[in-house]
Amino acid sequence: MYLSKEVKEEIFAKHGKGKNDTGSAEGQIALFTHRINHLTEHLKQNRKDFNTERSLVKLVGKRRALLDYLTKKDILRYRAIVKELGLRK
Repeated sequence: MYLSKEVKEEIFAKHGKGKNDTGSAEGQIALFTHRINHLTEHLKQNRKDFNTERSLVKLVGKRRALLDYLTKKDILRYRAIVKELGLRK
C-alpha cells in the first residue's frame, strides 16, 4: 500500500504541528498532494481508468478548497505551504 501509517505520520510530522496533528490545513494539503502525485503516476500508465481520474479531480478540488481557506485565514501560512510543496500559484 502506498499510504501506510508511517508515511502518514511522516507527512503530518513534517507539515503539521506534530505526527498526531491530522486536522491542520497544512497537514491535510500535504496529504492530498501526496495522494494526487500517486494518482497522477497511476493515470500516466492507465489512461483509461476513469474512476481514478474522477477521484483525482475530486482530490484536487478538496486541496484547492483548503488552499482558498488558508489564503483567507493566514496568507503567510498559505505562501509557506505552497513554497514547501512546490505548488503553483
